[in-house]
Amino acid sequence: MTEPERPSLVVSPRGRPKIPRLLIGKLLKLHFVLRVHPLQSSPMVLPLPNTPRAAFILIILISTVSSQVDWDFCGTWQHGRGSLNLNINLTTGCNQMLISANENSLSISGQITAQCMRSEVLPLDQYGLHSGEESDFCLYWEPLLDQMKLQIGGMNLTLCWPTGLPDSCCTGLTDGPKSPTALYGIANTTIKDDPTAIETRTFYNFTGDLTSCKTLCPSVSQASTQDNMNCAPSSEVEMKEDFKGQIITSPIMKGVPPESATAVYLPPSLKQAAKNHSKVVCTFFKNNSLFQDGHEKGRILNDVVGITVKNEVIKDLPEQIRITFHHDVIPKMHSRKCVSWDTRKDPIKVHWLGDGCETLQKGANHTECLCDHMTYFAVLVQLEDKPVRHLLALTTITSLGCAVSVISCIVLIIFLCRKRKSKEQSLPIHLGLAASLTFLNLLFFFTGILANVGGEGVCVWVGAALHYALLSSFFWMGIEVFHTFWLVHVVFYPSPKPYVWNLVGFVLPAVPVIVLAAVGDIYGLREVVPSDDVSNPYRMCWMKNNSKAWLAHYFTTMTILPILVITGMVMLFLVYREIRTRDEWRQNRVAFLSIWGLSCLYGTTWGLTFLDIRPLSEYIIFLFCILNSFQGFFLMLRFYMLDWMRKQSGSSSLGSTSTGSTRQHMLQEKS
Repeated sequence: MTEPERPSLVVSPRGRPKIPRLLIGKLLKLHFVLRVHPLQSSPMVLPLPNTPRAAFILIILISTVSSQVDWDFCGTWQHGRGSLNLNINLTTGCNQMLISANENSLSISGQITAQCMRSEVLPLDQYGLHSGEESDFCLYWEPLLDQMKLQIGGMNLTLCWPTGLPDSCCTGLTDGPKSPTALYGIANTTIKDDPTAIETRTFYNFTGDLTSCKTLCPSVSQASTQDNMNCAPSSEVEMKEDFKGQIITSPIMKGVPPESATAVYLPPSLKQAAKNHSKVVCTFFKNNSLFQDGHEKGRILNDVVGITVKNEVIKDLPEQIRITFHHDVIPKMHSRKCVSWDTRKDPIKVHWLGDGCETLQKGANHTECLCDHMTYFAVLVQLEDKPVRHLLALTTITSLGCAVSVISCIVLIIFLCRKRKSKEQSLPIHLGLAASLTFLNLLFFFTGILANVGGEGVCVWVGAALHYALLSSFFWMGIEVFHTFWLVHVVFYPSPKPYVWNLVGFVLPAVPVIVLAAVGDIYGLREVVPSDDVSNPYRMCWMKNNSKAWLAHYFTTMTILPILVITGMVMLFLVYREIRTRDEWRQNRVAFLSIWGLSCLYGTTWGLTFLDIRPLSEYIIFLFCILNSFQGFFLMLRFYMLDWMRKQSGSSSLGSTSTGSTRQHMLQEKS
């Protein structure tokens, strides 16, 4: 009997054996298995005559089993320069799968899924695939999860969402008859990293075998351990009429303590929310690469939980679902939050969002998620988060400044009310600005306390009120600028009546706030993460940290602020040009006080928001907090100095009337 021919290895140009990447991966898997579960010695073990040959046979056996489980097909789509489409037509069964391509479309159709059914045409340009002459793609199929993913042009598109272990799996896909070559089609194809064809063909036809999934994934059926085949155990709960809630835990792996299992608490309110079906399915995924998509600056932890009721959309539960995750220790410099992926809103691309979930950090390796809806849930660790440095110092400075400004503005209001008999045109405007700043600083001082005491329900109202106070202050600062311009350049027309200023300063800012509050999901609890301890964020009432709130912030606050800063700086320049040639500018050196006082009126110090330059960002943010939190105090100081200089010019023999009027002219806004 002749010895069978041994498999040959491809030799690289340097003379070293060139081992395929797939074989390397399988060798590493075998090495891992042998290290974790070493072969136990036994008197019944027969000696192996050729250990390398036996190891190679073992690798072949493992490769045969692995090829039945997961499958991937890659190639280059040769297409035209027009619009490109993806045609999907997938039904349940185990017959065949056809992958075809032409000048304008790539088609994936057939019967190989257990539960997934999909039929639609997707324009690929809306997912960022621009037309060219060719596009590389890979189609991944995992029958144990009934999961199919297409990777094309750097995009990951989910064609079939992962589910629990189905009863039957369509495995062992084999290539059928070859199609004719063509100008447009699929070229440079590989199956599980093994090259199959270089020429361009119009279609590839694959057939599979129907197999019991439990035979391929015995670990799930025995609830003992999870192996490398990416099996996802699931639990089904029947909600009867007297359903009072239930806790479901994931299967325990061997050698792992029971308390480390992922646990899901289903509240009793779920029974009333599920109108047509009474069965809840909880699926526990582990180490699924699909879930890592959809977030560039973070990493989804290994455990993902899917909670579903068949053909039901469950949301806004009065009692939240509680999901307990146990994971590796997360360093303090990385923040974490509970996220969910709603496949109905984002059916193709994985999109993790924090909406509808609260995060409770029970420890460095323990996170609890409270969610009011049903879908896929996980814990997202921010790898490139931008926490705030020196948050405690900044918070202390801001709180002190707000307290001082509130007292100063109250004193200023009393001071201005006593001067109402003088009938100065700018007096109602100064009173409006002082009142709005009082309200703003008072709310900002208590926002942290109210957030910790009242929570989300209180923060909806406080956040809206704080936004209104900020916009009202900006409007009154803009009125100060406009009024100064009116007095200087529109000298032949009387100034608008005070009620006009009150409408603009107090009523107009309420309009966008009311509209945003009516839209909903904008105002609420906001957490600011410190750099020294991301597990202990500062809680405040403001706009939420979601896309809708950020859009509202930019269209309101960040639209008004640059207009205010630019007009204020232009007005300061006009005032400076008028007074810089006067003798009193050089003799009494009150120019700094003049410009500084007008800067407080015009709100130009808020322009530091736009100077977040990396080398100076820390100094800028400290300067921003000091100047703007103490703005009320600086305003009171300005009016006190103005009144003091008026008295000095009237009583001192050294100063004449003209000198006093000039000083007043330099300190006021030409009123």
